[in-house]
Amino acid sequence: MRAGNEAGVETVGQRLRRLRQENGLSQRELASPGVSYAYISRIEAGARRPSVKALRQLAPKLGVSVEYLETGRDLSDRDQRELRLSEAELTLRLEQDSPEAEAEFAALLAEAQAAGDAEAAARARAGLGELADRRGDFATAIEELEQARAAGVLSPLTHADLYATLARAYSASGQPRRAVELLEDCLSRVQAQAPEDVSAEVRFATYLSYALSDLGELERARVVVRQALGRAQKTPDPYSRVRLYWSLARLSLMEGKPRSALRQIQRAIGLLEATEDTRQLARAHLSSGEILTDDGDPEQAQTHLELAEKLLGDHADAADLAWLYSEQARASLLVGEDAAAERLARQALSLLAGGDPLKRARAYATLAEARPEEIDALQAEFAQALEVLEAERRWPAAASVLRTWSRALRRAGREQAALDVLDRAAAYGVRGSGQPAGERL
Repeated sequence: MRAGNEAGVETVGQRLRRLRQENGLSQRELASPGVSYAYISRIEAGARRPSVKALRQLAPKLGVSVEYLETGRDLSDRDQRELRLSEAELTLRLEQDSPEAEAEFAALLAEAQAAGDAEAAARARAGLGELADRRGDFATAIEELEQARAAGVLSPLTHADLYATLARAYSASGQPRRAVELLEDCLSRVQAQAPEDVSAEVRFATYLSYALSDLGELERARVVVRQALGRAQKTPDPYSRVRLYWSLARLSLMEGKPRSALRQIQRAIGLLEATEDTRQLARAHLSSGEILTDDGDPEQAQTHLELAEKLLGDHADAADLAWLYSEQARASLLVGEDAAAERLARQALSLLAGGDPLKRARAYATLAEARPEEIDALQAEFAQALEVLEAERRWPAAASVLRTWSRALRRAGREQAALDVLDRAAAYGVRGSGQPAGERL
């Protein structure tokens, strides 16, 4: 943008005179039919405000836009908001948590609302919602993202991350049915509006299959996954293929085949290593670690978890860190590192308030096993997380954490209570065919 004069804000007359002189033109040479040299003189003297017609005739001769000649800015207010939004969104992608981006999104929201710019306001809310989700404030994330969605200007095709984050926030806050309803609507809209966009269809189908399996509706999840697999095979897009392998891994876990699932995730890791998406690569290693811990191989799990920690770096969001600490705690416990397991479980719980009930239940159970003398103090919190899993009919997940709680009871010397819990776990185990590990991609 060009600078104004040193005395302060440049008037349109002062700007006209400066530009005319910079172009080596006299007032007569700049004049044209309908814009006389006398009219130009009065504008430069501040005695007249140029008409829109005059601005349109003068600007091309001076080599500037009409907007710049009138205001001193090359961009309109709307264009400036667009530029600032784009910069804030880029910051959000590059930095997992950014106070500067949050302040900018809040300022942009206020400006867009005052100007009646619905799209800019919705995008600003989407940014605020994403930041809230990353720090684990799912209630605020849902509030902001739902308002962005309700504006009706950001579709699943143009702003898929908004809908994916909203679904994740619903699931993480114990509302998986809302996540399913949202993703079913997204998939339907994508199929109707852009049937040729295979990548978008695969993306939302995969998200939907995850949400359905969270609810225990495994057969519906299988149908969605199979349809997604058929479509994904027709596109060379690497992320569609990654989601394909992720879906195959989940199906293998549903079938009780963890090593088969691990092979599929290794294929996803191979593709992700060729990209610069360290966050998703970290999540793939987290999934590998989770599967290996479940399969009784904590040493190999720790290798994957160390890689995940390095990839997440210093800007990991609350959800990823909670997942990392929870899995590190479980693996540490299985290799006999009780002190590390306790520390990591407490770190996970500090990030999981109101978050994913499976991770909370696992963290409480791991902490109880590492510190059996605290089992009574932890019972209420564990039971609360378990109630959410039961309400959501996530029977395999509930069975898994009950088995861990049974080990904690056994460590505390409560054999009969441990057996009772195992019986309850067995009853849950027959209600589902297996709860898949892993996070959403």
